[in-house]
Amino acid sequence: MKNNLQLGYACINMELRKDRIFTNRHMRQKTFEAKGIEYASELNLLNVKDLVKIIQWNIDNGIKVYRMSSDIFTWHSHYNLEDCPDFPEIKRHLEIAGKLARDNGIRLSAHPGQYTVLASPNEDIVVRAIDILDKTAIVMDLMGMPKTPFCKINIHIGGTYDDKVGTMARFCKNFKRIIPSAQARLTIENDDKASMYSVSDLYEGIHKVIGIPIVFDYHHHRFCTGGLSESEALHLAAKTWPEGIRQCTHYSESMALMEGAEDKREQAHSNYIYNEIDTHGLSIDCVVEAKMKEKAVQKYYEKHLVLS
Repeated sequence: MKNNLQLGYACINMELRKDRIFTNRHMRQKTFEAKGIEYASELNLLNVKDLVKIIQWNIDNGIKVYRMSSDIFTWHSHYNLEDCPDFPEIKRHLEIAGKLARDNGIRLSAHPGQYTVLASPNEDIVVRAIDILDKTAIVMDLMGMPKTPFCKINIHIGGTYDDKVGTMARFCKNFKRIIPSAQARLTIENDDKASMYSVSDLYEGIHKVIGIPIVFDYHHHRFCTGGLSESEALHLAAKTWPEGIRQCTHYSESMALMEGAEDKREQAHSNYIYNEIDTHGLSIDCVVEAKMKEKAVQKYYEKHLVLS
């Protein structure tokens, strides 16, 4: 493998999914209301057991970068993990997963969903975002993962609310309300709309204020450049990462550019990636956000002959 580019994938392992090994078992609200935390606990335990299997598969197949699903713990907003009847076993399997990752140099991360909006002007939404970020960090703590952006918890700002500067200031203020182990892992990502946040916006309005790293998304940069070239934006983001921790990026290509594509939205992710990723001279880790997950990573390595 070229040591300047290390690829990974997000959440679902397509190969293991065929054998019903996955980490996003969920239930409808009606079911949760009927069966409660007891059933949620059962699903959570199944999910963390399969997390161990996915990490082991990654080790066996030479994939060192993996984003965990944000749906491992179903309806987690309604309870604390230690309240689950199966918590001792859940904790034990999280510890196993974490040790596997640490012992084998697997970089784990999380990407809470679009409703994790720390910069919202709505206090109720902010409180929910804080809860999500805190609970995500607590899970990583239970796994024994480093309290650094090596194990990033990555989010977007989430909106401009007709005031980019004020919204970024609110993000920085609310950052201080999340627990220290969440602060230590938090990263921010550039957006895929011209009206949203570019790498240069995030550098000036977020990194310079609270010091968190910027995750450069190649695909998003096409739509929101902030006046920078891809190389300039990637290098600016690189400056935000602490010494000794490889810069982490995201990469995907547009589904609309693929022949016969059903989804014509330029922002939609393709099944595989076809072009060679340009690191512009940097050493980076990269989460491939193609729809075919680990198969896209394997196909890329085969095509570009970087996996020995």
